[in-house]
Amino acid sequence: MKTALRIPPLRSIVAICALGGSALLMTACSNGSTGSSVAEAAEASPTSASPTAPSSPSPSASLTKDQAERRDLLAKTHVSWDKAAGTAVKEVSGGKLVSIELKNASHGSTSSPGMATSPGTASPSPASPSPASPSPASPGAGTASPSPSAGAAQWETKVATADGTVHRIDVDAATGKVSRKAVESDQDAGDRRKVADRLKKATRTPAQAVQTATGKTRGTVTGVDLDEHDDKLVWSVDVVTPKDWHKTTYDIDVANGNVVREHVDRD
Repeated sequence: MKTALRIPPLRSIVAICALGGSALLMTACSNGSTGSSVAEAAEASPTSASPTAPSSPSPSASLTKDQAERRDLLAKTHVSWDKAAGTAVKEVSGGKLVSIELKNASHGSTSSPGMATSPGTASPSPASPSPASPSPASPGAGTASPSPSAGAAQWETKVATADGTVHRIDVDAATGKVSRKAVESDQDAGDRRKVADRLKKATRTPAQAVQTATGKTRGTVTGVDLDEHDDKLVWSVDVVTPKDWHKTTYDIDVANGNVVREHVDRD
């Protein structure tokens, strides 16, 4: 005897289908929610690298040509003005400082380091240099160091004897060694008298003038010169300030030490 198949009631089939549909719907929603969350996370945290911070402007971008030259010149300088002046003065017996200025060396200014001698005095032979001490007419002949390369920093110094004869002494601003010595060849008797007279009137020393100038503006001294301004004899002192590379020039009375002029070169 065969057993008849029992067919579930229609309501049961509908209920089962409803349950299955709900399960599928929940799965689909869950997957959609997960995908949405991943998309949102990707939007919030992009995979591209963070932008590079803008580079700072070059330190020289805002500097003028003169300011940049002063900065570069001082970067090559390791010998102060007073050390260089002391070295130069020692090269001339009885000499006194007339001027000193920090400059870039050029082949033209130091191409003949062999040193000028006074008229009628023979230059020492390179094969047999004279062992004698240098005389005022021929200061330090044969003792100069090789000329610095063009672009090197040097102190161009002028030292005068009591009779007003000016000697040019170049001192390497990096090593402190003398690189050139020569007697000024274009001086006549009147020029020598004028220099000698100025030195007699200069009762204030270059060092005292520098002290006055740097007391007003803190910086590096790049020049000292015995000169005239408005018929006054002055020590003209240049001071460069490293914060902006401006050059301030003070004209200081050689007799009483008063500042008679102050000028700032902002170029």
